[in-house]
Amino acid sequence: MPELPEVETTRRGLAPLVEGRAIARVEVRRSRLRWPVAPELDQLAGETVRALERRAKWLIWRFDRGSLLWHLGMSGSFRGWERPATPEKHDHIDIAVRDGRLIRYTDPRRFGAVLWQPGRDPRAHPRLAGLGPEPLDENFDGDWLWRRSRGRRAPVKQFIMDGAVVVGVGNIYAAEALFAAGIHPRRAAGRISRARHARLAGAVRETLSRAIEVGGTSLRDFTVGDGTPGYFGQELKVYGKAGQPCPACGRTLKGAVIGQRATVWCPTCQR
Repeated sequence: MPELPEVETTRRGLAPLVEGRAIARVEVRRSRLRWPVAPELDQLAGETVRALERRAKWLIWRFDRGSLLWHLGMSGSFRGWERPATPEKHDHIDIAVRDGRLIRYTDPRRFGAVLWQPGRDPRAHPRLAGLGPEPLDENFDGDWLWRRSRGRRAPVKQFIMDGAVVVGVGNIYAAEALFAAGIHPRRAAGRISRARHARLAGAVRETLSRAIEVGGTSLRDFTVGDGTPGYFGQELKVYGKAGQPCPACGRTLKGAVIGQRATVWCPTCQR
């Protein structure tokens, strides 16, 4: 599933292609993805994309009268074309801008979503309104995690994947950040000290920043805006490596399911 770095990489790739440009036409070949596609999408011809932003894993296309909220689901991706190929089975939506370029949305598993929020504040939409801080913003730090964790018995891995605590920390990056911080993924969030939460917040920030820098994780279904795969997968320390030696101490990495998600950790380096 595309996580925050993949979505931010997508935003950075798309922004120069659409920001400040008027929509020439829209073609929706499949009107239902995870939910029905916002009918307002068909009414955007002539409207100008004022900004392309991101909130958590949602791309926000701002227009004068409202915003499209676009989620990539499990396998969604965008490609920009100057000479578009013939649409294939999973090419569900085309947005042509007036410079002649075409933006095509592809989603083999159809878990993506295209919603509409009228008015000037896209973050008022119910899907965005209750979200926690962005992990790369200044108001996300160890003190925030420590305060939110008080009394919480949930494993810390589930805690940092809770969008009401902090947005966009998916399974891959949670595992990598916990390894970098030296914290066992099963430890109760409320039993972690303020100092260790500070290390964890720093590890989350550094892990996500590095993933964005190199273009996200090389998942099978994920490609960045130009169609090339992400490369952070080459730098993963523990995710997907249960049974292999720990890159720090050499002991065998352990694996289990926590909160219905595969989890890997080092029994020596993480406590």
